[in-house]
Amino acid sequence: MGFKERVFSGVQPTGNLHLGNYLGAIAKFVALQDRYECIYCVVDLHAITQALAVWGGPEQLPKNTREVTAAFIACGIDPKKNIVFNQSQVAQHAELAWIFNCVARLGWLNRMTQFKEKAGKDRENASVGLYAYPTLMAADILVYRATHVPVGEDQKQHLELSRDIAQKFNNDFAKSIQAHGYGDAFFPQPEPLIQGPATRVMSLRDGSKKMSKSDASDQSRINLTDDADAIAHKIRRAKTDPNPLPDDEKGLEQRPEADNLVGIHAGRMFSPNSAAHNSPRSKLRSLSSRSLNSPQSTQR
Repeated sequence: MGFKERVFSGVQPTGNLHLGNYLGAIAKFVALQDRYECIYCVVDLHAITQALAVWGGPEQLPKNTREVTAAFIACGIDPKKNIVFNQSQVAQHAELAWIFNCVARLGWLNRMTQFKEKAGKDRENASVGLYAYPTLMAADILVYRATHVPVGEDQKQHLELSRDIAQKFNNDFAKSIQAHGYGDAFFPQPEPLIQGPATRVMSLRDGSKKMSKSDASDQSRINLTDDADAIAHKIRRAKTDPNPLPDDEKGLEQRPEADNLVGIHAGRMFSPNSAAHNSPRSKLRSLSSRSLNSPQSTQR
């Protein structure tokens, strides 16, 4: 059967959003809403796979969820044109994730490099949820039969796993799928959307590490709520090298910090808000100050 083109993506509510979230994800979400039917999710079930200090516990999580929702809208996502919602309010995400846990193979999950990176040397104390994170991500995408997913380079492997799970499910249950009138496939094979520059924004203090909300140093990132002075200060203090900028991209290959700053500048120039000089920060502060009584208020 043919599948209607549909985009799904989500952002974790684990603290202040930063430039990496904006240039790497949210700005691209804005551009997609004029071309596709889009579903954008605040993925709080993914947030709780990490240490309590990262997601803030039951008191902080609802606040973070509202802030991410406000950031979506402040950056240009139109809730009248797209579905914007809170993951845990839709039980089918967790239900389908369990089914996919039974479809996915242990060897597939053992190959996921992001678990190894996040768990580090203390893997024995990592949560089972962090290990099974990719099957929940597959459920997030496939419960809506999404055909396209905007992802960064670090999430491509998880999307490939989603494709493997969809294919195995379709093969394993082919007779039942056909008997119920769904043709050859119940789930689509979702395709990655990797768009433009600054797909992966790195730390301002270490060009080999991704810009992160959980980094102990606030100087490593540009928060969406930083004012102009704070942003200028962080850029001036960003780690770089003494060499001049090269004439072509190849000259940046062995210079991660310089490459990162060039990528940030390129991403800013091509972001939807740059042409209009429309500040997501000012919108975010306005929206965050409004009374959003419940994450459910973002559902459609």
